[in-house]
Amino acid sequence: MELFWTLVFFAFATSITPGPNNIMIMSSGVNYGVQKSLPHLAGIQLGFLLMLCAVGFGAGLLLQQQPLLHQFIKLIGSVYLLYLAWRIASAEPVQITNGNSKPLSFIQAILFQWVNAKSWVMITGAIAAFTSLQGVYWQQLALIALVFLLVGLPCTGSWLLFGAGLKRLLTAPQQRRWFNRIMGALLALSVLPPLWQALSSF
Repeated sequence: MELFWTLVFFAFATSITPGPNNIMIMSSGVNYGVQKSLPHLAGIQLGFLLMLCAVGFGAGLLLQQQPLLHQFIKLIGSVYLLYLAWRIASAEPVQITNGNSKPLSFIQAILFQWVNAKSWVMITGAIAAFTSLQGVYWQQLALIALVFLLVGLPCTGSWLLFGAGLKRLLTAPQQRRWFNRIMGALLALSVLPPLWQALSSF
């Protein structure tokens, strides 16, 4: 039971803190509102769980044996994140209002987890800390997945609701424009450590 609550606190601490997913979902809340951002939110949760299961049942071992492949995924992910940061920073309120700009889709959000450095840290950390040879491995993995679903969904959802609340305050196009630029810059900054690590390994 003590280990269970430690897992809950680990899931909460890693899910509520700023990261690419939370920055992007908050920006989506500001620009598109809650309803249009729900596929993005659902994609984050399902993508994370699928990635957790895949890593837990063997993909992680493959990447440990092929470290250059892991670094290549990090590099591609970092470049993609920089592209998303540019998209957020350059998003114009007029384009969003006219429907020329769209939030991240359900499938895009699922696939994004595989190139999100924070997701890798959360998953590998959870599997290393909360599984043991003494228990039934698949049951331990299922418990980790369940806890991250129950804890992660409201944590990430709170960032979406916060963004939607900000939308009511940022009524002027210039305010929305500056918000997008700041969020794009923060997302770009979050990319720099994994990008540098990936480049250094080649």
